[in-house]
Amino acid sequence: MTKEEILQKKVGFISLGCDKNRVDLEHIIFNIKNAGFEIVNDPKLANIIIVNTCSFLESSRLESIENILEMSGYKSDNLEKLIVTGCLNELKYSDLNSSMPEVDAFVNISDNERIVDLIFSLYSTNYHQDYIEGRILTTPKHFAYIKISEGCNNFCSYCLIPYIRGRYKSRTIEDIISEAKTLANCGVKEIILVAQDVTKYGIDLYNKKKLVELLRELSKIENIQWIRLLYCYPEEIDLDLIEEIKNNTKIVKYLDIPLQHVSDSILKAMNRKSTSSGIYKLFEKLKSEIPNIVLRTTFILGFPNETDDDFKQVLEFLKEFKLENVGFFKYSREEGTRAYNFENQISEEIKEYRVKVAYQTQYEIQNEIHDKLIGLVFDAIVDEANKDYSVLRFYGQCPQIDGCIIVNEKLNVGQFYKIKIIDKSDYDLIGERL
Repeated sequence: MTKEEILQKKVGFISLGCDKNRVDLEHIIFNIKNAGFEIVNDPKLANIIIVNTCSFLESSRLESIENILEMSGYKSDNLEKLIVTGCLNELKYSDLNSSMPEVDAFVNISDNERIVDLIFSLYSTNYHQDYIEGRILTTPKHFAYIKISEGCNNFCSYCLIPYIRGRYKSRTIEDIISEAKTLANCGVKEIILVAQDVTKYGIDLYNKKKLVELLRELSKIENIQWIRLLYCYPEEIDLDLIEEIKNNTKIVKYLDIPLQHVSDSILKAMNRKSTSSGIYKLFEKLKSEIPNIVLRTTFILGFPNETDDDFKQVLEFLKEFKLENVGFFKYSREEGTRAYNFENQISEEIKEYRVKVAYQTQYEIQNEIHDKLIGLVFDAIVDEANKDYSVLRFYGQCPQIDGCIIVNEKLNVGQFYKIKIIDKSDYDLIGERL
């Protein structure tokens, strides 16, 4: 088959997992489109489908496998080649290769740069395309995630990420700034910095943390209006970073700090570096230095040996600090992690009960917070709109994981408006344009 004939093939994509995985896929899409392939959203029309998988938890691995099998069903239609990449391959490659003959190629994450060459080889044609640093956004064009590092050195006892993604590796400041400028020139107004641990940025490359310096350089980009930080480890949030968030007008007053727990015994068993007292002091400091800051966190409940008292400490923490956005997850026993072999595993029934109670507690807290927001006015950006209503966010809402503001009129996507909060629903806010 000739190069020209292969380039007539239509390529579709399925992406699963986190925003870091999304960034990987956006680079793949750019290079495939740059080669000359047509990109399609409907898998029924695709001759080639690429499934970008997640394997962080057993449930995510099952979801990945289900999606692979579902996509393989299109081989009775137009589908000719099914390619699987992403985290699942890093853990299960040998098993998948033998058990899923429907898949034409499994691609390791490190080989994503050669995925165009691979497509040609699947059609028995030799071709090489140089990899180009570029992205086609899968988000609305006014916001984008920027991955500032890869991998993780923390080795939490429940987590597979260091085994999947490798050790922590920062990108250079120059590389990140170049990408941010390109995104800004394409209309991006909000950049969201992501990594397994954003706060450790630069430690491997520059022998010291460089997040504050990176933030200052990003803030110089004229068209960027909001800079948001996700995945900030509590023990790495220092006074310099707090001051930068406080005084830099482009950094939204919002922090995602994955605590996972607040009981010292559970934190130690999880191999977390933080302590209960350190967490309390940090949150008190953040609230006092930046009174309008919105904090988000996550907790893993039902970890081995978690007692009723350990769980009670989580509830007490929620009531003490009244955080706006909190996620709760049942502990997932992952083979290959240290915690897999821990004694005193908690029953699924108790895990489910604790997650349910935690969510109910947080729901009541969030209701109190939303009541206090009614009557306030915020700058909010439009994420989507139709003829009947628009979906917006103020600085305290991160796309795709937090609530939103609903306004009952059609506004321009990607534009900022002054919005007055007039009511609330279960999880979202109701606003009106001023």
